[in-house]
Amino acid sequence: MKLFTYFRSSAAYRVRIALNLKGITHQLVAVNLLKGQHLSETYKALQPQGLVPCIQLESGEVITQSGAILAYIEAKYPQHSLMPEDLMDAVKVRSIVDMIACDIHPVNNLRVLKYLSNELAIEDEQKQQWYRHWIEQGFEAIERLLAAENTQSVFAMGDQVTMVDVYLVPQVYNALRFKVDMQAYPRIMRAYQACNDLDAFIQAAPENQPDSTL
Repeated sequence: MKLFTYFRSSAAYRVRIALNLKGITHQLVAVNLLKGQHLSETYKALQPQGLVPCIQLESGEVITQSGAILAYIEAKYPQHSLMPEDLMDAVKVRSIVDMIACDIHPVNNLRVLKYLSNELAIEDEQKQQWYRHWIEQGFEAIERLLAAENTQSVFAMGDQVTMVDVYLVPQVYNALRFKVDMQAYPRIMRAYQACNDLDAFIQAAPENQPDSTL
């Protein structure tokens, strides 16, 4: 299995975490977004949107979009399941995952930030305000949900890693990078810190990727 990735991509970061947690052998193929490698015809033949991540299976089949990739991984490799067996617990996990994947991440990813700067001539400080606004709005809601669910749990949704952690850690990583004040989100930070004590998360971190120095 090949994972086409960029070290700072939140979506690719999610997939790296899940592959590591499940012990799935894979090859990393770096796609440098800053150098425009994602816009090449070669890459677009795999991923028509020119986004990362995507995976190419040994059969040659390609799966795009991190949500679809993670759904495939969870179904194909059920070991170390990232979804609770209980239906309502699974629905709660999916709800928070969608808050991150649909409401926070899309408005703050690299192509949006570049559009704000290059096409709309937004100043850097205004861009920072934009980023922090959507993070803070989303994290406030997630913090409430996690606190109501289980205030004593180690990870986001209990004492085992779930898909919420897989999505949450990359988003917190970016929030810290953009200097969001995380003191208001102690429940989120507890889960973040617990996850980052695990090898699967450490190995998936942006600074530990081969392309982080390119």
